[in-house]
Amino acid sequence: MASIPVTCSIKPKLQALPFLPPTRSRASFPPPQRASNPKGGAVFTFACSTSRFHHGTSFPRKQGKFSLPSFGSDQANAAREQDLSQLLSALLPLVVAATAVAALAQPSTFTWVSKEFYAPALGGIMLSIGIRLSIDDFALAFKRPLPLTVGFIAQYVLKPALGVLVAKAFGLSRMFYAGFVLTACVSGAQLSSYANFLSKGDVALGILLTSYTTVASVIVTPLLTGLLIGSVVPVDAVAMAKSILQVVLVPVTLGLLLNTYAKPVVAVLQPVMPFVAMICTSLCIGSPLSLNRSQILSGEGLRLVFPVLIFHAVAFTLGYWFSKIPPLRQDEQVSRTISLCTGMQSSTLAGLLATQFFDSSQAVPPACSVIAMAIMGLCLASFWGSGFVIRNLLPLPPLRTNSAVKT
Repeated sequence: MASIPVTCSIKPKLQALPFLPPTRSRASFPPPQRASNPKGGAVFTFACSTSRFHHGTSFPRKQGKFSLPSFGSDQANAAREQDLSQLLSALLPLVVAATAVAALAQPSTFTWVSKEFYAPALGGIMLSIGIRLSIDDFALAFKRPLPLTVGFIAQYVLKPALGVLVAKAFGLSRMFYAGFVLTACVSGAQLSSYANFLSKGDVALGILLTSYTTVASVIVTPLLTGLLIGSVVPVDAVAMAKSILQVVLVPVTLGLLLNTYAKPVVAVLQPVMPFVAMICTSLCIGSPLSLNRSQILSGEGLRLVFPVLIFHAVAFTLGYWFSKIPPLRQDEQVSRTISLCTGMQSSTLAGLLATQFFDSSQAVPPACSVIAMAIMGLCLASFWGSGFVIRNLLPLPPLRTNSAVKT
């Protein structure tokens, strides 16, 4: 019987693997295709699939910018956990919307959640951030100071100023003013990391920026709140700093230490933390909405919706264009990341601080903000991730690159 040469298109790095005979019948192969041979005769090319022969080895799979190869069961489990985390993050806007509907339609669903539950709930959210961090993550800031500085300024300078301008422009009542401005003075939201993944932005920068702004909130948020709200509502900046220290810095530090010195504990906690964060977020949103249902559905409360939407829309735009001005000009991926981190902030932290230091009605703007920033942020990220590009509307010069350096 004449032998037929078979050519399999296998990547070079996989050619060192031993070729194992297929276990399926020959009929399972696709039909051969005839190709020309310069020496005469014919060569039949089969389309071979290496998936039958890998025996525990999986190929690199793209996750945003990163390629995540997995070899063996540990890496496969890690990939499954990451997929689950991304799935839960994708479902979070639906959970947020369902929470809002349930809290307003049936207040008894969340009225049992007293403000004493807010601190432990927020601590659970912050712990889910901490166990993903390492000492090396913070060391990366020294290698990327400019984009982190741009993002930090957008988060803690431009956005608080925007919050005050929007609140004054729409004439927000004293009932909601402090809570609205406080929402503009808190750190970035952990949901922005998933939004950066969807937008094909700089995921590593997004995680670093969220981490840095979260740690800095212990000092920066009380200072901004006292400066911007103190003339309207008395603010105890020292007590607020202590509260943020307890519910933010302590859980984040605990997660960091566990991820550094207790990897087995993190391996147990990490699969359940997305569920914990989702439940805690739902409680922190549903409780203020249900407790203040009558005020929200009043004329004054309904007038709060438009300022919240305007605030987030402008924050996304401001973060993007600020990173595009000539002295700070960043590439497209970094600009998307800064935009999403600027428009998506930790409104749950603002809600906790509002209930602790103001009256319960001041927690309504943060609760509305969670709904707006989750839906708007993920829609914008999907817009970018689908291949759409926001055209440069300003006459900016092209980004200068060093031709001698190859990236």
